Amino acid sequence: MQRVKAIILAIMLLIPISCSLPPERPVTENELLPLFKAFEFEESPEEVLAVLNKEGEVTIPAKYRGRPYYVKILATSRGLVVEYSPRREAPKE
Repeated sequence: MQRVKAIILAIMLLIPISCSLPPERPVTENELLPLFKAFEFEESPEEVLAVLNKEGEVTIPAKYRGRPYYVKILATSRGLVVEYSPRREAPKE
């Protein structure tokens, strides 16, 4: 029974840690510049920077060579981590 309580307590302690946290050091606009050259974002660099420095991550719609994508940017202690995936646009009527 003690072991089950210890496992439940460990899980309860790990859940808040898995939430988004602000980065250890603030992200600069120069770090975002290569992304804004590669992708066409609807948001401005300042808006993305503000969310990154507050939440530590952001997922935003973008276009790359005319194709729609979702771009997820994570601010880590080692720098930015970028993941992207294709998105489907709504059918035009």
